[in-house]
Amino acid sequence: MRGMGVLFTDNHLNRMPAIDTYAPDFSSAPLGKVYLVGAGPGDPGLLTLKGRDLLEAADAVVYDALVSEPILEMANPAARKIDAGKRSGRHSLPQAETTRLLIELAWQAKTIVRLKGGDPFVFGRGGEEMEDLIAAGVPVEVVPGITSGIAAPACAGIPLTHRDHSSSAIFVTGHEKSGKYRPGVDWQAIAKAGETIVIYMGVQTLPQVIPQLIEAGKDPKTPIALVRWGTRPDSETLVATLETVVDRVRESGFSAPAIATIGSVVDLHRLSAQAVPEREPLLQALLATAQS
Repeated sequence: MRGMGVLFTDNHLNRMPAIDTYAPDFSSAPLGKVYLVGAGPGDPGLLTLKGRDLLEAADAVVYDALVSEPILEMANPAARKIDAGKRSGRHSLPQAETTRLLIELAWQAKTIVRLKGGDPFVFGRGGEEMEDLIAAGVPVEVVPGITSGIAAPACAGIPLTHRDHSSSAIFVTGHEKSGKYRPGVDWQAIAKAGETIVIYMGVQTLPQVIPQLIEAGKDPKTPIALVRWGTRPDSETLVATLETVVDRVRESGFSAPAIATIGSVVDLHRLSAQAVPEREPLLQALLATAQS
């Protein structure tokens, strides 16, 4: 199969089963363009201006489960909205079918927004979708978003780097694809290499990951913070240590989706929880002076 003179290989066809609702004419050039847009961590104020503009102009929006409702409400009211709904173990559409849908939409509509939580290229499968869209001859543009691995700790008052605590940060997924290009994450190497470790999609795998980090030399008393729905009004933070976190999660019923941050930078979380009411009058006076 060809689109815009680009060979659509058997390998890509095997990843994209047919959808019965539409049969586009792939012999012609696609009508539209697919924008892989990062929706950010959830707070609508953290969506990029370009992302907002594309949503307002979209003919179709294909979105994931982690995209917040206030951001979806920014979309063109006339746009077709399709829930691709990926969460660990629960898929509204299989990945291959989602990609096939994007390709078919490119022959139906002018502006297609593929809306992904966080950043599309950071554990968002955006790279896979870009490959398949290009192979099908579909124009693609990537619009970066703020990844939750940075935003969630930040909203909890946890800097990933700090001159007194950490000069490096490692981002890793706790939920890997089965049958991937190599064996699982080398947690022992990560434990030795990173002063701050940020784990995406790792709440359910903490019982397997934590012992490997400790075995590799991480102090069992190393602090860890889990931030659920970071930047949203219903955000929750659980702070523990490597040796206590699994029990704390089980006892509290803390659940995904959440970002895990490991390292001494977590100790700075306590500062964000300290109210300093005596500074508020000074701040108000400074703002009044600036506005006068």
